[in-house]
Amino acid sequence: MLCPFKYPSLSLSLNLSDYIQPAPMLSSSGSSLLWRNRAPAPAPRPPPPHYFPLSSSIGFGHRSTTSPLSCSSDIAPGFNPWSEFAQNVSGEWDGFGADFSREGKPLELPESVVPEAYREWEVKVFDWQTQCPTLAQPDAQTFLYKSIKLLPTVGCEADAATRYSIDQRSIGATNLSALAFSFSVTGSYVAVWPLGNDQLEVEHCLINPNDKESRVRIFQVVRLAETSMLLQSVKVFRELWDGPFRDGDQLGGCAIRSSGFASTPTTPASVVAGSWRALLATASFHASDSGCIQQATGEKVTEIAREEKDLLLLPQELWCSLQESKDRERVFSVGWLFEPGHAITSTCVFSSDSKLKEVTMGRETALSSDV
Repeated sequence: MLCPFKYPSLSLSLNLSDYIQPAPMLSSSGSSLLWRNRAPAPAPRPPPPHYFPLSSSIGFGHRSTTSPLSCSSDIAPGFNPWSEFAQNVSGEWDGFGADFSREGKPLELPESVVPEAYREWEVKVFDWQTQCPTLAQPDAQTFLYKSIKLLPTVGCEADAATRYSIDQRSIGATNLSALAFSFSVTGSYVAVWPLGNDQLEVEHCLINPNDKESRVRIFQVVRLAETSMLLQSVKVFRELWDGPFRDGDQLGGCAIRSSGFASTPTTPASVVAGSWRALLATASFHASDSGCIQQATGEKVTEIAREEKDLLLLPQELWCSLQESKDRERVFSVGWLFEPGHAITSTCVFSSDSKLKEVTMGRETALSSDV
């Protein structure tokens, strides 16, 4: 059975961009998520508690691993905030993902994975169809996910969906791979992942405050230099919850609730720049800490001014930025304008020697009259 193809992020004329260095992967035996021929839709998820709402790898037919690091959790068994986080983050998340240059330009998929029909017609393909089965154990304080990319297809043939890559990451288990992890009870989180070769990824997962079954994950790929941290590229995933965790038990198809976004218009600077009132929750990290898992807590109210020159504007009401303070701290931020004049944000502050100092997750309201 065929159905219309759902990649809007296509354009004519061929001009392949250099593809960025892939992130490492961890071996996994799971399969894809259920997108087609699904079982009856699961019952709606229960409303979230009224807590403060916060805010991979390439290679067909092979998998690799992230370098495990020693990083233990400070969270005691039975910690209720972690249990709430586990409930809200766990499940099957479907969607699309795309890579962007450090200037915000969408990067095409490797020519080797693009169907011949598209190449013949000089059609550019920017979006991966993706699946992300995610599981956090409420009692064991463990967290893992598989970020699965599917090969693009022409049409929606019944058995067309094929995995291209699996990138599995985890914290809290025997082999740990995160440098740091901060979470909100809503299911939002921030993770710092080492890539090797003097690179790391700062992953920001933001849950829509108006819809707990909708989220974005933004990765800032950073190169470490002797005296600086340089943004290399950005990866974006837009995902919808598709039921409880099943470890990606079925191949995907075309019956999904979203579509590609990489070449859609970028977010206008006018709706992001200006003055904002922010309600912030914070997690602090220190070089001497033995643990890597911290809950973002508190309700600090402050005002923030954003300038257009500091913004890297992305599609779908998203943006990110990299700034350097007077004392040479590096500030990596992302944001999602989930409705006009209202945003959720996530910020990581690194010291001058590239050590994570602080994570803040915010709910913001625009103050500028023209936003």
